[in-house]
Amino acid sequence: MFVRAYLRASTKEQDASRARADLVSFAKDKGLRIAATYVENESGASLARPELFRLLADCQPGDILLIEQVDRLSRLSAVDWERLKDEIRQRRVRIVALDLPTSHSMATAGDDDFTARMLEALNGMLLDMLAAIARKDYDDRRRRQAQGIQKAKGEGKYRGRPEDEQRNAAISKMLKSGQSWSSIVAATGASRSTLARLTKRVA
Repeated sequence: MFVRAYLRASTKEQDASRARADLVSFAKDKGLRIAATYVENESGASLARPELFRLLADCQPGDILLIEQVDRLSRLSAVDWERLKDEIRQRRVRIVALDLPTSHSMATAGDDDFTARMLEALNGMLLDMLAAIARKDYDDRRRRQAQGIQKAKGEGKYRGRPEDEQRNAAISKMLKSGQSWSSIVAATGASRSTLARLTKRVA
């Protein structure tokens, strides 16, 4: 059995590795050692998470997926959460979350089939509940943000996100030199809509 730690943050400005020490400390307290750590900056509301799926691909049946909080794993819609759960179930991976105390016993569970199935059922139910709460929190924050923007627009106060002039100047040079959009996106992290807008400027 291997313990694989997963650390996620939503944006590049956030430190995805922030909780690493807490996960290491938890594993040590349980007499376990983290075999590998997978870190990425991706939205929890999206299934497009290469490091999470690399972790799952590396897992063997009985391995532990260790996370700080359930929302590090999922702020997904109900449909996408079911898809992720199916992947986890098929690989027979145990999820242990620091904010879900009942899951901690999964880290030290033996091979007793009855106990393992009871723990899996209990934690599956609680994971579903926390995942639903995480998604609701995500939807609520996005709705409040949209309402705030709409209000600011109505009052003439909304100016939008300030332009990254240095980055856009570099992108413009890349566009002029004939680099492909895919290579520019990979190099800068800019969206294709940004490239489309800048292309009109340099045309």
